Amino acid sequence: MNKKRWGTLLLAGLLMVPLASCGGGGKSSASSSEPGSASLPEGPSVSVIAPVEDPEPIHVNPLTGEEADEGFSAKRPFAVMINNLSKALPQVGVSKADVIYEIVAEGGITRMMAVFQDLEGTGDIGCVRSARDYYVSLAAGHDAVFVHAGGSPQAYSLLMGGGMPYLDFVNGPYGSMCWRDQDRKKSAGFEHSLFTSSEKILENFPEKFSLTHDSGFEVGWTFDKEAPAGGQAASKLTVPFSNYKTGHFTYDEASGQYLIEQHINKKDVPYVDGADGSSVTVSNVLVLYTDVSQVKGDSAGRMAVRTTGTGDGLLLRNGQLYEITWRRDSEKSCLSFLDKQGNPIPLAVGPSYINVVKTSAAVEWE
Repeated sequence: MNKKRWGTLLLAGLLMVPLASCGGGGKSSASSSEPGSASLPEGPSVSVIAPVEDPEPIHVNPLTGEEADEGFSAKRPFAVMINNLSKALPQVGVSKADVIYEIVAEGGITRMMAVFQDLEGTGDIGCVRSARDYYVSLAAGHDAVFVHAGGSPQAYSLLMGGGMPYLDFVNGPYGSMCWRDQDRKKSAGFEHSLFTSSEKILENFPEKFSLTHDSGFEVGWTFDKEAPAGGQAASKLTVPFSNYKTGHFTYDEASGQYLIEQHINKKDVPYVDGADGSSVTVSNVLVLYTDVSQVKGDSAGRMAVRTTGTGDGLLLRNGQLYEITWRRDSEKSCLSFLDKQGNPIPLAVGPSYINVVKTSAAVEWE
């Protein structure tokens, strides 16, 4: 008999209550009341407790993988266009976004689109700027309520023909949802002074729009606290959009987050939230390479950016870099992120920053 089997039998014998008599076969047990029978004192009962692992949360935020209340994933997110000109900084409300998209616009400037799965409690947001069609397309993939202030002809073509709910603070009846900040108006100019807030939007939200997804909608992103195998160490990432804007992301091992800095208009600027001065940090940084070109015949120099199909990309999480493929099947679907084998690659739990750049962008990491 091997030692493992012997130990199992011994433990089973010790756990028998009452204990068997020390006498030979045919004798009464130690629990007998016959005179002269020997008995052993009963010891405390012993129970074996199996280790318990932390259960996976039943309800999660579909954009971050964080634990959430029941019904949270059914909420329709809000996608807000945010100004990123240097004189309009700092942005307000971005530290509470679940996902931030950044893409180049005309003249080499960039704009952000901040996506909030639940707008409640966000507070002030801004300054709000005009739409571009590629942002409209990405917002449609989230089945979001799109918030903007004006837009390009290409953007309006998608908005008016796509059936997506949108709140236009320039060409819509939504003056009760926004205001001009007088200090920004003086320091940055009229067009860079428009703000909104979660309170104003939710209090005045049109009844004709639904605040929940239609049944069956899914973002499709996967999350895991543990980083997958196959990554390479990378603590810093540099993402050049143009001569005007370069993004820098630095991994902070203590927090497991990426700190963000912008080299914008020839100056290095920490990326902070103007609401309280806090640094904007994220758990995931993605770079998606795609086709970017100037729209032919557009007098303003607007850009055409492909947001469907497939392309190469990068994912940074937990100080590791992974080469990935992005895929998006249609204007109504959300982006998918795949590993080299074509399987969904898990994001780290927490917010994400998605940089969409041209295929020739000289992205660097170390």
